[in-house]
Amino acid sequence: MNIDEMLASARATLKRAEPADAWRLQAEGALIVDIRPIGYREAEGEIPGAVPVERIHLEWRLDPASDHRLPGVRADRPVVVVCNEGYASSLAAADLRRLGLSLATDLVGGFRAWRAAGLPVQPGGTPAVP
Repeated sequence: MNIDEMLASARATLKRAEPADAWRLQAEGALIVDIRPIGYREAEGEIPGAVPVERIHLEWRLDPASDHRLPGVRADRPVVVVCNEGYASSLAAADLRRLGLSLATDLVGGFRAWRAAGLPVQPGGTPAVP
C-alpha cells in the first residue's frame, strides 16, 4: 500500500469537516486538536480554543482509556484534528477512530482552509501539551 492508498483508506472512515462545520462543532463542544509543529503555529497563527498536541503524543493524549489523556476526552466527544493542509490530519483522525473515538474527524484543507474561510485566528506559539 502506498501513501495515496493509505490516505484514501483513512478518509473512507471519516466524515470530514469543512471549516464552517468545524467551527460549528467547536461551538457545540467538540475538541479541536492542532497537530502542526510549533513553527507553523508561530508563523500562521492558531484556532482560538484549539489544543496543540504534537503528532508523536496524539494517541496517548486522546485515547479515552489512557491515563495520559487530556481532560475532557471521552469516546463520545467529537474531535476535529487540524494540520496545515488536511493530509496528516486525515491519517491522525483515522488512528483516533481506531482508539475508540468514533466521532473523530479532520478539517478539510487544514488550518489554511480555516483561515481562508475568514474564521477566527489568533497569534500562534502556544506550546504543545507535553
